Amino acid sequence: MLSLQKASNILGAFSADQPEWGVRALAAHLDVPRATAHAYLAGLTDAGFLRRTPAGKYRLSWHIAEMGAQLTSSLPWFQDARALLTRLALEVQSVAFLCILEGENVVAAIRERHPDADIDLPLDVYLPATATASGKLLYAYAELTPKTFAACTESSITTIDEWKTEVARVRRLGYAYSIEEWIMGQCTLGVPYHHGEQVVASIGVQMSAERYLREERKIREKVLQIVNEAEGLA
Repeated sequence: MLSLQKASNILGAFSADQPEWGVRALAAHLDVPRATAHAYLAGLTDAGFLRRTPAGKYRLSWHIAEMGAQLTSSLPWFQDARALLTRLALEVQSVAFLCILEGENVVAAIRERHPDADIDLPLDVYLPATATASGKLLYAYAELTPKTFAACTESSITTIDEWKTEVARVRRLGYAYSIEEWIMGQCTLGVPYHHGEQVVASIGVQMSAERYLREERKIREKVLQIVNEAEGLA
């Protein structure tokens, strides 16, 4: 999992604003040794996920786009969910996310950031289930019990009793939140996204703890309104 995490962090660093990276700049950006960045860039290039430019830098390859198209075409709900994510980011003025379960792994499938959001886009793709709103929600609806607890901050859940109490609350409320449990100074709010009768994803927003705690009720009501309206139109 650690190797996948590093590879996903490297792929996540490529964006429209930063379409290519050199080894030295990427290592500094991700705060990893230069040799580590070089090894992963070379490996991802050999695997077809990156291509090297004539200037010796790296860019995403079209193989990524092909894989993305294959994935989204296999998920009939994905395009509607993506449009919903864009609306969330726009109207809440925050980072908006959509997370899914792959086995017992919580995966941040998409994130979008409003220009006025008060945090940057997180780079992590695999999220700690017990320390994030999406992890709590997806595990609760899938009736999964975590094998381990991620002690990311002092506020993280670290015992099975705490977890059971939290899951009961998620099921009662119909949404989940994480207050500085994953990243200090940040909060997330996640709500279930349905396809038919099944919860297929967690969708929500991420922002500074200061803003979330100040506007908690307003933000929660807005997110629930937007998601409920979208599901009512589906």
